[in-house]
Amino acid sequence: MPYLSNIIFAILLFLAVFVFRRNILFIKRNIQMGKAVDRSDHSKARWSNMFRVALGQSKMVSRPVAGVLHIIVYLGFVLINLELIEIVLDGLLGTHRLFAPFMGGFYNLLIASFEILAALVLVSVIVFWLRRNVVRINRFWKDEMKGWPKMDADYILYFELVLMTLFLSMNATDQLLQQAGTPRYTQAGLFPISQWMTPLFSSFSDPTLLLLERSFWWLHILGILVFLNYLYYSKHLHILLAFPNTYFQNLNPKGKFKNNEAVTHEVKLMMNPNADPYAAPSAEIPEKFGASDVTDLNWVQLMNAYTCTECGRCTDQCPANQTGKLLSPRKIMMDTRDRLEEVGRNITKSVGFVDDGKQLLDDYITREELWACTSCNACVEACPIGIDPLSIIIDMRQYLVMEQSAAPSDLNKMMTNIENNGAPWPFSNQDRMLWAHEN
Repeated sequence: MPYLSNIIFAILLFLAVFVFRRNILFIKRNIQMGKAVDRSDHSKARWSNMFRVALGQSKMVSRPVAGVLHIIVYLGFVLINLELIEIVLDGLLGTHRLFAPFMGGFYNLLIASFEILAALVLVSVIVFWLRRNVVRINRFWKDEMKGWPKMDADYILYFELVLMTLFLSMNATDQLLQQAGTPRYTQAGLFPISQWMTPLFSSFSDPTLLLLERSFWWLHILGILVFLNYLYYSKHLHILLAFPNTYFQNLNPKGKFKNNEAVTHEVKLMMNPNADPYAAPSAEIPEKFGASDVTDLNWVQLMNAYTCTECGRCTDQCPANQTGKLLSPRKIMMDTRDRLEEVGRNITKSVGFVDDGKQLLDDYITREELWACTSCNACVEACPIGIDPLSIIIDMRQYLVMEQSAAPSDLNKMMTNIENNGAPWPFSNQDRMLWAHEN
């Protein structure tokens, strides 16, 4: 059957896209379990933020070494995979280097650019691996980075190494087949990097070279399809979600917290002696103040959890973490994602959520972590893709205070003082200026 390989390729491509679509719909369903929040304002600023931060990598270069290396890998991933269009069409149509006759010299320039990028990606990936596993940079070895998170980070680097090596090996054997005048392997492409690999294969016969080139081609495209579906299980889902995440990022000034409208209404009633206490409330009273589980959070916060790259810049900048407190903003996001996945599997299995006796508070995130936060926004400022761990911490604190009256004793004293004295200190407002008369 002359078209057997094309049929096999089409089936594998269909299965890979089918599984990828299913996983994306699962993530979309989970994110939509969050509360509604309107982020449709300031569209011009949002588009600008997305292009600058997600596409332009503007916040990555705040740490030049990691930033430049990440940009190289990012460009390599995006540009080299442009050739994926040709590879897919070749696989479906049974052609070889389909675009070469139509693009002429520009095709040669593209292939040369892809090879140079592939070599730079290989160097960057090796440096990344050394930083993680030999230099052992502290933020990559926090407690939450043990087990799967640590392995996942390494697996991605191995994926990149294998894919780039297969790409260059495919081109090296392709060159030799072109030089040998093998049918279908017409002269096409410039190979500034893989030409140095040709001595590794030059001793093989033409049939063996053909087998090797086809093997490298198949392994390369299958590796990409596997990688595509591995993203769902990996922190590298941010490759896709960084764009919507930065678009829907909170554009308010750092440190500006949203007041709960129902609470604001009650406070205004108490402060207004002429208010009618029996008047209908102007704001809808929520079924729960704050958040104790993932379904109490809004959909942007849930998307934040899926987008987290686990780079640890947030935790590295957190003053509470630096002083030995239990809080790690990265862990807040990882715990939120893990709980969201658990709830999602529960819904899928039972066709509706069945109470599992768990929640995000206490079962995943402890109260000690929440109260260690200084709400300084260092984690939000440090995140290269606009994730906001602080908003989750504040919402969960609100639940503890307003639903459980479970604030720490020092905070309770402060709130009592504000209620009684109009200030956080244990002095009546009549005594505040006594110090001025002491001398």
